[in-house]
Amino acid sequence: MIEKYAEIIGEDELDSIVKIAEKLKGVSVLHVNSTPSGGGVAEILSKLVPLMRELGIETDWKVIRGDKDFFTVTKSFHNSLQNGFGELPKGAFEIYNKWQEINGNELDLDYDIIFIHDPQPAGLIKFRKKGKWIWRCHIDISNPYEPVWNFLKQYVQQYDSIIISSPVFGRDDLIKPQYIVPPSIDPLSTKNRPIPEITVRRILYKFDVNPDRPIITQVSRFDRAKDPLGVIKTYKLVKRHTDVQLVYVGSPAYDDPEGEIVYNETVQAAGSDKDIKLLMLPPNSDLEINAFQRGATIVMQKSIKEGFGLTVSEALWKEKPVIGGNTGGIPLQVINNVTGYLVNTPEEAAHYTLYLLRNTNMREKLGKNGKEHVRKNFLITRELRDYLMVASLTSTQQTPT
Repeated sequence: MIEKYAEIIGEDELDSIVKIAEKLKGVSVLHVNSTPSGGGVAEILSKLVPLMRELGIETDWKVIRGDKDFFTVTKSFHNSLQNGFGELPKGAFEIYNKWQEINGNELDLDYDIIFIHDPQPAGLIKFRKKGKWIWRCHIDISNPYEPVWNFLKQYVQQYDSIIISSPVFGRDDLIKPQYIVPPSIDPLSTKNRPIPEITVRRILYKFDVNPDRPIITQVSRFDRAKDPLGVIKTYKLVKRHTDVQLVYVGSPAYDDPEGEIVYNETVQAAGSDKDIKLLMLPPNSDLEINAFQRGATIVMQKSIKEGFGLTVSEALWKEKPVIGGNTGGIPLQVINNVTGYLVNTPEEAAHYTLYLLRNTNMREKLGKNGKEHVRKNFLITRELRDYLMVASLTSTQQTPT
């Protein structure tokens, strides 16, 4: 399987990954996160874990469990860490600690290297039996709500090293090594591999979208950080000047109890406009996502807070220009006037949407630049290499006492 990537990244790059992996032979690795599907973390792990096993590294992936109260708490943590202000449920810290205790007693954590993904399972460090522990944070922690950050920091400081997605997320108040590893997409997955044009058209027609008319597409959870209401406003501003359709595609996630609430808010904002399609697809609707991104004229990721935004790289890989929110990891992917445009308001997004809808040559230029940008920087093979490097470096560190 891993040999298939040589056609995309070259033999030399693939050989370098194999050589780094050889240093980790005989080492057991565990990844722990909070959901088996839905969202970028689960998607990356579903590709990363099999590749690590193929390289001869004994690798497992486990998912913590929790009840609605726990995931309401962790969602409030997620929001407050990214937004800089917080509104926590009553007893939030006690609920969080209770489920760390439950998962810590249920999960086998007897591994040489453990990657803990995001805040939800961060407290499991209390149950370290051996090995090196790495906290992999996928969200923006550059301006957190202090009460939540101070609570989590008591755990984060116990890790051997930390991985963040962008240099701007680095923390001065952590003394442990912080490695920058942007997320990635799998170019061979059902979501990203080439598919026939007839398949794209068939799927668009299935959801009552006309492939022969201009289409703005955003693929995101129904999450306020993704600014679905701002996307609706952008569409309505553009619609005043030209014919266009809007497709917003999301899916539910096990660890996001707010999704249904935000979906209903978005439905209300959309009103009765038949050219707005708000789709809540099941997790792992990868072929449909592939078709919607390939069928789009312009892809939007108008987030107001974002850890990275994998959907940006997915769209760029399909040679689509992207209009993205100027936040988090999106500026790593969207380079103004090279792969798309960064925006801060619906008005700016509408301006660049209209410009691109009227300029086919520019759309094609940005799209080609975008695919090359992703090839060099945001494919799963590069993230695999980075994880192996961090694991190798961390394994030589002295474990804190």
